Amino acid sequence: MSKSFSSILRTASITAGAGLLALSAYASDAAAAKASKQQALVNKATFAVQSALLDSKIKENTAHILHETKAVVICPDVTKMSLVFGGSGGRCVLLARGANNSWSDPAFYHLSAGSFGIQAGYQHSQLFFFVTSQKALLNLMDHEFSFDASADAAFGNNSSSTQNTPKEVYAMQKTKGVSAGVSLGSSKLKPDSEANRAYYHQVVGPEDIVVRMQVNNKAADPLRRVVMKAFNQ
Repeated sequence: MSKSFSSILRTASITAGAGLLALSAYASDAAAAKASKQQALVNKATFAVQSALLDSKIKENTAHILHETKAVVICPDVTKMSLVFGGSGGRCVLLARGANNSWSDPAFYHLSAGSFGIQAGYQHSQLFFFVTSQKALLNLMDHEFSFDASADAAFGNNSSSTQNTPKEVYAMQKTKGVSAGVSLGSSKLKPDSEANRAYYHQVVGPEDIVVRMQVNNKAADPLRRVVMKAFNQ
């Protein structure tokens, strides 16, 4: 092999190695950006629970629902505009109660709705879905979960109506400090597999996260703590 040819091979090898390093760095940066996006949602969900369920006065029947809740879906920022024109209600997290009243890490979901009943005049809302049966929780593990209209729940001034109509899923909307019922219409929840993978750095499904509790991201611990405080009172 000639000296010049050997030099060309070494140069090509170095160039290829540099290219692989660049691709690896790009992939790492992209993964970090995705994880950061999920963390922002987790932080918003933490604030939503704190402001809606801990810092606000909770009615007696609502407190009873919280005590019976097996899992909670938190959608910290749902916009009316996106629901009407974009077909995407927002991004949500699901946490489930485990043994000894511990709570799982969050699984990520997309909420979509064609006729979601956000209160007229409000553009942004926090939405909560309180799941009070194990059966309903397992149904959330499906590829896509459709809410039945019977899951509607009345809060605020009409909250007494929930006392005589126990349900498996209750819905609550909180906008500008006001809690209200919400019509679920054709709402659907779908697992966000890409978000779950980015946040936990491995391929995991909702059941792995919230039922088996096989993964943990310490950055979600503040959310788990406020959820534990709100639902274990």
